[in-house]
Amino acid sequence: MFLKWLKRRRRNRILSQPFPDKWNAILTANVFHDQLLSVELRARLRRLIQVFVAEKNWEGCNGFKITEEVKVTIAAQACLLVVGLQDEYFDHVLSILVYPNSYVAQTREITRGGVVVEGGHARLGEAWWRGPVILSWSDVLSGGRRESSGSNLVFHEFAHQLDMMNGRTVDGTPPLKTKEELQRWVEVTCT
Repeated sequence: MFLKWLKRRRRNRILSQPFPDKWNAILTANVFHDQLLSVELRARLRRLIQVFVAEKNWEGCNGFKITEEVKVTIAAQACLLVVGLQDEYFDHVLSILVYPNSYVAQTREITRGGVVVEGGHARLGEAWWRGPVILSWSDVLSGGRRESSGSNLVFHEFAHQLDMMNGRTVDGTPPLKTKEELQRWVEVTCT
């Protein structure tokens, strides 16, 4: 109870500050979908962005420098996925790691025969259950600006985070409250 009160108090303090004009310029340049929203949803998106930017731990990787542009661009795209939900700030995502471009992730796999296969695989991004979201900045920009049709890295990785809100299983279904919501989800996603 006390922790919820502290969180609400901190968020009220964050939201008491006006949305910076320079952040609006970043949205115009880097987040195509912002201009498609109604006035009401744009205002809600901005509130979500303010909290998201303030509460996440931001880390640049391979010498990449985290700037306001990086934070606002990623936050806006992630928050577009939840702009219609009540008070969803991706609380379970604590850190955002950003590489300048694609990166190599070390993997280790044990085959059925018990052979251990280790190596590196090029990645654009990753989403870990109760862990960080890892993103390639060049791909964040490309998706946000709609430079590559039908592809948005931030949407993809944060959709995984929504999916994992009901546990480790990545099955394409976020937590739903009723049987009717599940039925509707199946209708929409399977047709």
